[in-house]
Amino acid sequence: MQPAPVTSSALALLALRCPRCHQGRLFAHSAASLTKFTEMPAACPVCGQSFEPEPGFYFGAMYISFGFAVGIFALMGVALYYLAGDPPTWVYVAGVAAVTLISTPLVFRYSRAVMLYLFGGTSYDPAWATHRR
Repeated sequence: MQPAPVTSSALALLALRCPRCHQGRLFAHSAASLTKFTEMPAACPVCGQSFEPEPGFYFGAMYISFGFAVGIFALMGVALYYLAGDPPTWVYVAGVAAVTLISTPLVFRYSRAVMLYLFGGTSYDPAWATHRR
């Protein structure tokens, strides 16, 4: 049974749901699955929306991922500076490296989701929310 559709595109994006019906999952496995967190179905299991509008579509997600990485670096740097009292350089490097490794599955998923929502050529359609294939 599929969950009820979310009418807000921002909430559907945060929940990693299909941009057209807001019900189908964008990824086949949990982010905790360290070997399968990248697997996406070819299309939405609820409405059939293609998750790869064109070959190589997700190369653009690398730029979004880079923006997320810069944000993580900046937040970690500011947090360490103020919370740890400007520690030695190795602490900054180790802290940023640890947070980057831990957040890799989420950064990967959300950069792809943002790419699909912004440039995928589709938007929420309430008629598809109740449609079953």
